[in-house]
Amino acid sequence: MPAALSHIRVLDLSRILAGPWAGQMLADFGAEVIKVERPGCGDDTRGWGPPFIKDQDGNPGDAAYFQSANRGKQSIAIDMTAPEGQALIKRLATEVDVVIENYKVGGLKKYGLDYESLKAVNPKLIYCSVTGFGQDGPYSSRAGYDFMIQAMGGLMSVTGDPDGQPMKVGVALADVMTGLYACNAVQAALLHRNETGVGQHIDMALLDVQVATLANQAMNFLVGGKAPSRLGNAHPNIVPYEAFPTSDGHIILAVGNDGQFAKFCELAGAPDLATNPAFLTNSLRVENRADLTPVVAELMRTRPSDWWLENLSAKGVPCGPINTLDKVFEDEQVKHRKMQIELDHPVAGKVPAVANPVKFSETPIEYNSAPPILGQHTDKVLAGMGLSEEEITQLKAQKVVA
Repeated sequence: MPAALSHIRVLDLSRILAGPWAGQMLADFGAEVIKVERPGCGDDTRGWGPPFIKDQDGNPGDAAYFQSANRGKQSIAIDMTAPEGQALIKRLATEVDVVIENYKVGGLKKYGLDYESLKAVNPKLIYCSVTGFGQDGPYSSRAGYDFMIQAMGGLMSVTGDPDGQPMKVGVALADVMTGLYACNAVQAALLHRNETGVGQHIDMALLDVQVATLANQAMNFLVGGKAPSRLGNAHPNIVPYEAFPTSDGHIILAVGNDGQFAKFCELAGAPDLATNPAFLTNSLRVENRADLTPVVAELMRTRPSDWWLENLSAKGVPCGPINTLDKVFEDEQVKHRKMQIELDHPVAGKVPAVANPVKFSETPIEYNSAPPILGQHTDKVLAGMGLSEEEITQLKAQKVVA
């Protein structure tokens, strides 16, 4: 059965993470994604290591970072600064449904590859621009990177220990979330085009996405009028809901309702805690957090982690271990869901990868190729555009393509 987006072609002019993440999602869903890279060095993240994948002789190749966001794509190396290269990309743009780019605002206009220029040759084009701050506004000309966006967008103000310094999330979450929003937006625009025949420009900004994904923390401020502060691992709206010490480590206790709290108290040998007037409801537990949390912590220290995990789970009280990544990929549920896969790489043989979490019943994701080596598909794509072998050889001699 054809994949969900097998009828869609994407021209991916993006690099680093946010744009490539969106392109990889579309590729996972079956779209043909052609990634345009600079001859010689390609996407910056090819060199963002160690670690690097190795070829079958043990020689280092592309960084693991690049491997995380470019599965299922074709790579074509074109010099965008050369008029001939610009002509090739513009020609490609007439043959695709979607363009993804993450250049600075106005950065592609000098090459004739901005939205208005490509819309003129392909009115049905969906053109997705990913920038730090969007196409307009006082910061639009600034470069934006995930770390600074997590800070400017408020995420770091609610992340980290109350007595420590503000802390970023351990992955580039603003980039990843922007990639996911961009992928959703592209698919919505494609559906709109199916109904109207009209393409459009999608303006994605990392800062916008970071603000949007503050979720309940943003609404806590807008409704309550008080800026949330850092709570470490605690939750601003639920108690007890954080990491607690056990007799031999730490686990997560995530009590989501009053019934679960009563079950925890019974298991912990403190049933009266659940009927204490100060802790009867979640709102009261949040209000009296400073009194309750030390009591729960003391109870949790009486037993080892495995005892709590087994018995809390048996009673339906949400809890979980704090896994390092080696334990994540050994977890029986993660293994059952096949979240680690293997891909066939053109020089490294079998390489590991993290699966897409979406499970389609009718159009299951097929992983047909590992992230490409630089320029792996240049000849194939150019030939598919109608260029002769002689023309391709001449472009290579001129160093327009590689």
